[in-house]
Amino acid sequence: MNLNDTQITQINDQIKRLTQTESYYGKIYRGLGITGIRSQKDFEALPFSSKDDLRNAYPLGIQAVPDEQVVRIHSSSGTTGKPVIIPYTAKDVDDWATMFARCYETAGITNRDRIQITPGYGLWTAGIGFQAGCERLGAMAVPMGPGNTDKQIQMMIDLKSTVITATSSYALLLSEEIVKRGLKDQICLKKGVIGSERWSEKMRGSIREGLGIELYDIYGLTEIYGPGIGVNCEHENGIHYWDDYIYIEIIDPKTGRVLPDGEEGEIVITTLVKEGAPLLRFRTHDISRILPGKCACGSPYPRIDIIRGRSDDMFKMHGVNMFPSQVEDLLQNVDGVSSEYSVTIAHDDSANRDIMILMVEAEGRVSFEKTAAHIRELFKSRVGVTPKVTIVPVGTLPRSEKKTKRVTDYRFS
Repeated sequence: MNLNDTQITQINDQIKRLTQTESYYGKIYRGLGITGIRSQKDFEALPFSSKDDLRNAYPLGIQAVPDEQVVRIHSSSGTTGKPVIIPYTAKDVDDWATMFARCYETAGITNRDRIQITPGYGLWTAGIGFQAGCERLGAMAVPMGPGNTDKQIQMMIDLKSTVITATSSYALLLSEEIVKRGLKDQICLKKGVIGSERWSEKMRGSIREGLGIELYDIYGLTEIYGPGIGVNCEHENGIHYWDDYIYIEIIDPKTGRVLPDGEEGEIVITTLVKEGAPLLRFRTHDISRILPGKCACGSPYPRIDIIRGRSDDMFKMHGVNMFPSQVEDLLQNVDGVSSEYSVTIAHDDSANRDIMILMVEAEGRVSFEKTAAHIRELFKSRVGVTPKVTIVPVGTLPRSEKKTKRVTDYRFS
């Protein structure tokens, strides 16, 4: 999807904003002689930006406005490396709230809804983003934050919350607890707005059934405002993103080549009007594709497919490149298996070989021994790797209030 004239003008304004500052990117663009673009070809010649850049510019080297214009900072939820800090102006905060309210509206949520917000507040963008969008929409916010599941469920019942916002991991935990306690007929939830991590179809089904709700995928990342830059509609055919605020292209993660609409690759995002920390051609590492054509809902906004995984989630076993999404796809149709699994990789010094241990939850009605053998054969025939498979009862693996860590690799620790 090519840039339109308005977007080219907006990108030129962003370049001008950056090159007039002593910010990290201002210095880089001046050094490269970048003053603007006139065409799609010019735009695609611009260098990519990355999280490594933001870490190199720590703490506020990417700030493109004077200090007195910065009203807030946020930081990414990542746990490795130097944190990424993003400054926001008042307009950035206002634009973000507008986008987020648009997400709620796209999901059919109105000012008559009561929105229970379970993601964390503070430096993380999630909680405060869900709240700002809720207030812009005019709905009732129930700002619970993470954890304290007993209190979450009590407030959900007492306040008759109609919408739950959460990571998929915490939504699963809540759904399991509500079913276990026999409280499903006491809750009033109708919709769930879920974000922060990739989630499998099996997990979606468990949450949908356990809570009796419609599910909506919200997309975003701290570097690009936060959650709220896109969401799916009721037709569940991709995520609409707000192209008056961001421009998305899909690239081959290995070569950097821009791919045609419909081809899967890495999402690259350019902010069109961001003031505090404009980013041009930011590599997200999220894997998706631009969906050509119009959605049946009639929305004028373009779509990307649901996030398939991350290009940096890859792990290698016996020369085979693997992704968590492949594990989920293989487990998807195994009878009796839940959505929860964990992969542990280590080096067996005695045998001088790498080993992969796959722990999977399964219902008590199926044979654990036969299920493990079936999963081993699936991996051997379809992936070319044979893991050691352990089947455990549903509920054994830890549930998370944030993101669930699926793969632990001890070879490089």
